[in-house]
Amino acid sequence: MGKKGKKEKKVKGAEKTAAKMEKKVSKRSKKDEEDLEALIAEFQSLDAKKTQVIETACSPPSPRLNASLTPHPEKDELILFGGEYFNGQKTFLYNELYIYNIKKNSWCKVDIPNPPPRRCAHQAIAVPQAQGQLWVFGGEFASPDGEQFYHYKDLWVLHLNTKSWEQIKSPGGPSGRSGHRMVYTKRQLIVFGGFHESARDYIYYNDVYIFNLDSFTWAKISPSGTSPSPRSGCQLTTTQDGSIVVYGGYSKQRVKKDVDKGTVHTDMFLLKMEAADKWAWSRMNPSGVKPTPRTGFSMAVGPNNRSVLFGGVYDEEEEETIEGDFFNDLYFYDQGKNRWFTAQIKGHKLDRKKRRRGDKNVDVPTAGVESPAEPIEVIKEIVAEDGTVMTIKQVISDQATTATAEENSEEEDEDKEEAAGSQVEPCPRSSSMTAIKQGVLYVYGGMFEVGDRQFTLNDLYSLDLHKMEEWKVLVEMDPKTQEWLDESDDDDEEEQGAEGVEEEEEEDDDVDEEEESEEDNNDSNDEEEHPTVEPNEKYSDYLPRTEQHWIQLARANMGPEAKEKKVLKVAHAMAKTFYELKDE
Repeated sequence: MGKKGKKEKKVKGAEKTAAKMEKKVSKRSKKDEEDLEALIAEFQSLDAKKTQVIETACSPPSPRLNASLTPHPEKDELILFGGEYFNGQKTFLYNELYIYNIKKNSWCKVDIPNPPPRRCAHQAIAVPQAQGQLWVFGGEFASPDGEQFYHYKDLWVLHLNTKSWEQIKSPGGPSGRSGHRMVYTKRQLIVFGGFHESARDYIYYNDVYIFNLDSFTWAKISPSGTSPSPRSGCQLTTTQDGSIVVYGGYSKQRVKKDVDKGTVHTDMFLLKMEAADKWAWSRMNPSGVKPTPRTGFSMAVGPNNRSVLFGGVYDEEEEETIEGDFFNDLYFYDQGKNRWFTAQIKGHKLDRKKRRRGDKNVDVPTAGVESPAEPIEVIKEIVAEDGTVMTIKQVISDQATTATAEENSEEEDEDKEEAAGSQVEPCPRSSSMTAIKQGVLYVYGGMFEVGDRQFTLNDLYSLDLHKMEEWKVLVEMDPKTQEWLDESDDDDEEEQGAEGVEEEEEEDDDVDEEEESEEDNNDSNDEEEHPTVEPNEKYSDYLPRTEQHWIQLARANMGPEAKEKKVLKVAHAMAKTFYELKDE
């Protein structure tokens, strides 16, 4: 048998193995999904009671991640659908639809009869045909305890002009999955990858499906060439000629019983149509400064055919613990040059004028410069600052200042900060929702972790990708919306169900009310116990005077196993945040 025959046999063998695994996972997960179908049906019966479209001006949506944020194809609006929220005890799933008006900086909630069931980790694409449509495919529903999962394989379209949902029932589509990716090109929706998980098994996909928006039919394609390995959480972007770029992702495999090995992918592939109904994979080897390994990042195509990558997380596994480094950096991928480079913020015009006059205290990088330097590490420290203080506000950082600097250089850094001016930027996060409309990048929500606590966000930032001058805060995170309940406080676990995942339920459990009240009291007491900032006291004087207090507080939050270096970083970040808040 020749090399070609052996290769074909090997590919067929791999496909056969994958088919067996999918059948095995599907069989084992069927019981779990049957249990959840009843809960989903209960929610749908509630949604069925809606008989008319109701649009209500509202405050920003509650914190969530793994939702979809999609630019309206005709209007200056962003469309937010679905998502999830975990408060430490229960998982909340949403199927709400919100519209963000860019010009007015306002939110509107749109209640439409018979919407898709609640879900997260789905994909949504807006297309201009028929006066605007929003297509939604797949995703997952989790039980309130987060132990069971239902993976959708349904396809929906929201007719934006009539504000009506319609389920499109077409055979031959992808199997149920979440974490997949979907893009629009040449009047087609293209779905790639994702995963399906049950209580005991899981499978990752690298298959490709195409949905034709003219014939409303699905087709599975088998591109030639070397395909990406099975994965979820990758990012797909389209090029000018309609080809598709696949970057990154995550997968895991079982190395032995109850032991899984995760892989963070950093490879890149191109899926190109070579002829009618004939597609081909090819591996890409971009140059420049590539993003550091990560998952949970967001990506979209911006001006000048540059893909924009934001944020993410890289989990470092140490024995039985996992510690994540979260990011808020930006990378550009130039499709024409096949090159990555870091994106830099120019800063305010006043700062640039100072630089032109030769002010040595101002160090402002130029936007879009291809820099060989790696991202500044201060990004990681801001995570600790935000999370541990538990005050979610816009994060203040100065690229001339790092929290890891030696103590004797902090006064010098403070002078630089005063001279250059502080810059507002989103705090590091993963699983945020991003969208680009008229050359402006919007970042909404997401999450990060500190110790065992998960912080879910609902802030909204924008960045003009043409000017690259500054991040703007459009919606500030409200600390009151952040809730975290320890598992030990869960006395009403059996009362999960429909009430456990309703976002707008009027009543709360008595335990939850007492817990919330107690937390508010503790927060108030803690704030009074923090060392006060003396009148006109500089941060460089405040920190040495109060350092031990913040170290003790950081240790109490992070636990006895946290490393000293990490505790010190967190303590300094807490002190700085408290100082800045009191200084406002």
